[in-house]
Amino acid sequence: MQRFARELAITAETRILDIGGTPDCWELIRVRPRVTLLNTPRAQADLAGAASWVAGDGRALPFRDAAFDVVFSNSVIEHVGDAASQKRFAAEVARVGRGYWIQTPNRWFPVEQHLLTPFVHWLPRGWQRAVVPRCNLWSALVRVTPDRRRFYIEHFLKDVRLLSAGQLRALFPGARLIRERFCGVTKSLVAVKANSRG
Repeated sequence: MQRFARELAITAETRILDIGGTPDCWELIRVRPRVTLLNTPRAQADLAGAASWVAGDGRALPFRDAAFDVVFSNSVIEHVGDAASQKRFAAEVARVGRGYWIQTPNRWFPVEQHLLTPFVHWLPRGWQRAVVPRCNLWSALVRVTPDRRRFYIEHFLKDVRLLSAGQLRALFPGARLIRERFCGVTKSLVAVKANSRG
């Protein structure tokens, strides 16, 4: 978050749309920009205390063109579904934001970051469907209700599509790509475009 604030020169006047975020994320930087959160209706409990939030879909944003100085999204684009859905998400980000910061886990990092399980994301989808419900570290490490566990695993199997650097670059052709590394290996990718406000 500190790098985000520095790279995009965030001030108290910066108008930000955070797609998929929650208020606690914005406690990690000193400056308090003008943030609008957009999330799914089921995330309402996580949005308690938000100054401004909207229920919506990142693939069809309910805002006018260039409505925000910056669109921020942390680990969301991989959740929206297939390649066509990701393309719609990217187009909407570029439409409503003069600049953006879109972070996503790297498909080629050996540990799948949602299930905290090595190599499972490299298996064919059919094998994932057989393996993931029975064997993933997330279920062992995170205590959730059985229905929440079923929902999350089914969402992973059905909707999560991790991106490589090349795929992220293709979705955001005007962006600079930042590689966040862990032990020298690229863990996450960020597509960044500075606010073009003149």
